[in-house]
Amino acid sequence: MKERIALALYGALLRLLTPFYLLRLWRRGRAEPLYRQFIGERLGVYKQAAPAHGWIWIHAVSLGETRAAAALVERLRALRPGSRILLTHSTATGREAGRELLREGDAQAWLPYDRGDAVRRFLLHWQPAVGVLMETEIWPNLQAEAARFRLPMVLANARLSEKSLRQGRRFAALLQPAARRLTLALAQSEPDAERIRAMGTPRVEVMGNLKYDMQPDSALIERGRAWRERLGRPVLLAAVFREGEEQMLLDAWKKLRVYGQRPLLVIVPRHPQRFDEVAALVQAAGLTLARRSTWQDLPPDEALAADCWLGDSMREMPLYYGLADAALLGGSYAKLGGQNLIEAAACGCPMVMGPHTFNFAEASTLAESAGAALRAADIEQALTQALRLCEAPSEQQAMARRAMAFAAQHRGAAERMAQAISAILP
Repeated sequence: MKERIALALYGALLRLLTPFYLLRLWRRGRAEPLYRQFIGERLGVYKQAAPAHGWIWIHAVSLGETRAAAALVERLRALRPGSRILLTHSTATGREAGRELLREGDAQAWLPYDRGDAVRRFLLHWQPAVGVLMETEIWPNLQAEAARFRLPMVLANARLSEKSLRQGRRFAALLQPAARRLTLALAQSEPDAERIRAMGTPRVEVMGNLKYDMQPDSALIERGRAWRERLGRPVLLAAVFREGEEQMLLDAWKKLRVYGQRPLLVIVPRHPQRFDEVAALVQAAGLTLARRSTWQDLPPDEALAADCWLGDSMREMPLYYGLADAALLGGSYAKLGGQNLIEAAACGCPMVMGPHTFNFAEASTLAESAGAALRAADIEQALTQALRLCEAPSEQQAMARRAMAFAAQHRGAAERMAQAISAILP
């Protein structure tokens, strides 16, 4: 009874807010036009035809989840030849990256808002054989409707922080029934598994982290290294920085930049809609700026002489990691939980983390223990450590080797998860 009341109130609130969500999509579409495409899919209305049944449906909300899903998709194809993959997303960056994973016979769509009517239309249209939700995507109406359709639902590469567990308990009437309806959760670590079990999921298995199975583009890494040689000076990367962190970095940069060689600062924001905002911050700080989007293969002379580069390009992180002597981990200096450091390790880029890495707690602890990453108490200490690495090539190279060994050591989650999902399929 309590769940039915909670679902009814939740559904009514979502219906009330739907016009505002759609307006927000349209506004975001000014900077990212993909948000204005296929808007009917957000309400479960799909123009593309679908075969009667049999899809392996994978929901990867954004860019990080989509890239992590690539290795899982590859292993599922190997175990289930001829299977059709349905990829759904919630963000433009996720959908754009997902296009590269599609093969003939596959499909891609927006996941609808978590309204009961929209979710029912989605499930009736596609009739998947299994639903695989990446990392943290548990939605009350989606789980309730999947149960009515007797659709097995898997949470893959699952993680749950202490903060998220507290939030889940706060909305227990909605989220705990959704967690209980999961057929299987494939957790990144034992602490994640314990927290997911605490939410009520009956079957939880520890499989490791799919992000270790991501294969960075070696051509991009080599291009970045070639650019670094051409620059002839140290390069410090602010990797996947988020709101508020760029200003913290620029303030600290002005205080600490006292080295004989003038290092290049490269800032790559997490969200593309913030590129112009970050460019304005850099210029307001008095630094000369070059934007990656303004050249193709080789940086021009004016870019080589600039104080700062803005990484305003998509899907080029291996290039930036190859370019950098050391990197600062975005999301870990503000209280945002950190970003994925595993890709940096696989590219051989030493990383300096801030104090807030709760979204990747196990990976950050393991990387620090392996000597693949350093920990700093704040942005100024992180800059000091990173610039010291830039000035010590032998130490930087040793740390780069440890980083690549760390990333290689933990691979294999994609095969384990694909086997578990395949066992659920008819």
